[in-house]
Amino acid sequence: MSDNLTDQSEYTKRDFLKIVLGGSLIAWLASILYPVLAYMKPPKQAEVEVNSVKVGKLKDIEKEAGTIVRFGNKPVILVRTVNDELRAFSATCTHLDCTVQFRKDMGLIWCACHNGKYDLNGRNVAGPPPRPLDDFRVIIQGEDVFISKKS
Repeated sequence: MSDNLTDQSEYTKRDFLKIVLGGSLIAWLASILYPVLAYMKPPKQAEVEVNSVKVGKLKDIEKEAGTIVRFGNKPVILVRTVNDELRAFSATCTHLDCTVQFRKDMGLIWCACHNGKYDLNGRNVAGPPPRPLDDFRVIIQGEDVFISKKS
């Protein structure tokens, strides 16, 4: 009978050691993997609240061309039409958030991701975009051009 008790206590000691060593191994792996995974995850950027951005001088903006401008954390496209009008829209496609560009040869704003097309009023005219581009106000003060949010 004493042999039976000794065998049970040895198994209990072995099981305890397996649990302790296994837990230590898991803790060691977690202490190695967590910093690596945390480093690979990009930090969250706070949303920058911007109401107005200076684009540049009016004379420096080409006719029949589009320029991408940073508006806080988001891109905005400024288009100077053939009639010398300045128009600004969100440069983020409403389909899958790709950046749009002005295509002089087509005379419209184009998204390369899925061939989405917008006219120079920001309305979606072809392709998969579900809604028009958000528009911005263009302000000319002397020679300077500003883009601001619409109220």
